[in-house]
Amino acid sequence: MTTQIKICGLSTPETMDAAIDAGATHVGLVHYEKSPRHVALEDAAKLRRRVPKGVKLVLVTVAMQPQYLARCYEALRPDVIQFHGSETPEWMALVRKTIETETWRAVGLREAATLERARQFADSSDLLLFDAPAKSLPGGNGVSFQWDLLQGWEPFMPWALAGGLTPENVGEAIAITGAPLVDASSGLETAPGEKSVDLIRAFCEAVKAA
Repeated sequence: MTTQIKICGLSTPETMDAAIDAGATHVGLVHYEKSPRHVALEDAAKLRRRVPKGVKLVLVTVAMQPQYLARCYEALRPDVIQFHGSETPEWMALVRKTIETETWRAVGLREAATLERARQFADSSDLLLFDAPAKSLPGGNGVSFQWDLLQGWEPFMPWALAGGLTPENVGEAIAITGAPLVDASSGLETAPGEKSVDLIRAFCEAVKAA
């Protein structure tokens, strides 16, 4: 089975085009002002128009207020809304009832017990995105976690792997976890928020080789 690829934190036409041309199945836009990858809504709408059918646009949000989330959805029509904050299963379930889109839930994976606790999101999200535990930012900190926590885990729903993935380590990460989808952001940058076209291409090639 081919591993799917999400390139997250894109902010320029050049890097968006590079991700799509390199074979990304998902492209992510971060709309969270504290992040160095934050994209204003007007700019995000321009980038959205570059995404062809067959590639899914993921809008990454953090504890966004309901009315503003609805505004963002209307402006971007994302294929996926990724929740990366303190959103509860009840809040996410409400979003699913009112907005027709996929919902992903990011979960900081610190210990094996977290895998069972994540079951609370099974009815309110379409996919679990396992990331390193939050630090100064909810995600995009360039830190990986112990991938062997996922060895032998029997998934109860679709899932993906994030957290410090780079062209150099993604092959090992896939080999250890069997991740069906990998998500990279800060590991493809030359500076916080500045994606490298070369690193995006190298990452996609490394995933395909794995």
